[in-house]
Amino acid sequence: MLAGVVGCNVYLTIIKGVTMSFINKRRRALLAAATVVIAALAVCLSGCDGDDGDGSYESVPIAGKMWMTKNLNIETGNSWCYDNNPENCAKYGRLYDWNTAKAACPSGWKLPDTTDWGRLVDEAGGKFDAGKKLKSLSGWDDYGNGTDEYGFAALPGGHRNSGGKFNDIGKNGVWWTATDRGGYAYVRDINNDFDDALQDTRTVNNGFSVRCVKK
Repeated sequence: MLAGVVGCNVYLTIIKGVTMSFINKRRRALLAAATVVIAALAVCLSGCDGDDGDGSYESVPIAGKMWMTKNLNIETGNSWCYDNNPENCAKYGRLYDWNTAKAACPSGWKLPDTTDWGRLVDEAGGKFDAGKKLKSLSGWDDYGNGTDEYGFAALPGGHRNSGGKFNDIGKNGVWWTATDRGGYAYVRDINNDFDDALQDTRTVNNGFSVRCVKK
């Protein structure tokens, strides 16, 4: 009888040891997996949302170029949140003067020139129709939303004049190009009231949105 009890205890000890070894291995494996997942999430959160960071950025191919799908929101140089409200930066991106805009895009990206914008607009139906097709499905005032046929999701971030006054958020989006014209620089202008995406020139100390394109 005693021998049977001793033998049973030995077996229980062996089973317990094997079980604990298995549990510990599982714990180590789960911990390693969790570490990998957390590291991946950290990389994504630093760059995947299109904000500042050194990771990837959400982008869409249009007319042979990769375009960011959000207005740039990297704080640098002369740049501002509309009405100096960080919530507007989170939704619409920052507003930049032209000299800051030229260097604001992260590594591997650039401020598009008039040729880049021209090809984008031509792909989207030409300057008289592209605004409607490039505008986001929501966010534009007075029924001015677009069809967002290309995933570009243009938003009306408004603008800041050289005197520091902010205007037209929800109604107007203006994006810098890298092309200058003697004290002025070319922009693309989209409004809530119209379907077009027209090229214009503005003084370089205004604050407008930036949409980067892959080099």
